[in-house]
Amino acid sequence: MGNLVSDLFTTKALKACEANKPFWLTSGKIGAYFINTEFLYGSEEDSANLLKMVDEELSNPQTLPKKVFERVQEQYNTNSIYKNVIDTMIETINKNININDIDFISGGERRDWVFSNIIAYILKKPHITIFKDLTTLESDSEFAVTKQLDSLSGKNVLHISDLITEAASYINLWVPTIEKLGGKMNWTVTVVDRVQGGSDKLTKSGIITYPLIKVDRTLFTTALENGSITEDQYKMINNYLDNPDDTMREFLKTHPEFIEESLKGTGKTLIRVKKCLEEDIYGLTK
Repeated sequence: MGNLVSDLFTTKALKACEANKPFWLTSGKIGAYFINTEFLYGSEEDSANLLKMVDEELSNPQTLPKKVFERVQEQYNTNSIYKNVIDTMIETINKNININDIDFISGGERRDWVFSNIIAYILKKPHITIFKDLTTLESDSEFAVTKQLDSLSGKNVLHISDLITEAASYINLWVPTIEKLGGKMNWTVTVVDRVQGGSDKLTKSGIITYPLIKVDRTLFTTALENGSITEDQYKMINNYLDNPDDTMREFLKTHPEFIEESLKGTGKTLIRVKKCLEEDIYGLTK
């Protein structure tokens, strides 16, 4: 786990806030850290380039899986951080699942594909590309042939994902799609589990979850020990893990200047600050 934790911070896939500068989140709340798991592709720039290509090719779905595979295969062969992540995922699969029981590897649009395509190739399993509009494509393990997937009658599926938060994409998109085709998603391997209830929901649905990393105290203790975060950051994150809303509410009460400075921002930051204030998310006006 140690190398993966270091890689999370080295690539900024996980970024801890400065002690007095929490991050503004899309919800209008503030947080002590944020996660972009796809940066473990090697770097923020590398992942941005890959996802840009994906976005440009979404209008050509039949050729997209092969193009993604060619890019991730090259990255696997040349980038040690990405290779380490993939190799650790493969090791996790081999340790916990009988490979012969797996009929298909699946990945959902679009960050899952950063990890799922190369894993299908290494395990020599056909790959299911699931789009947000719930169309599905089947590719052989070398992505030489891609075709429409019409049936998964009785087949067992291992889903690969970048991140599990509350498992909304699984519950609303990926699982129903596999089941509608007659298949069964029995397992999922994810790079990061944010420990926000998603894995519990999947367990109740009969899906076993195998995360490489859980966002918990152990993770941040390791980060502190290897110098990835400071004592001040560790204390704030520790409090945040205990009770996110109360910790951030108390922070805003004791640091009124934070809101004032944030209101001078632009773009997404300003939108998020205004959302926080208009909805009085932290009950600051009560």
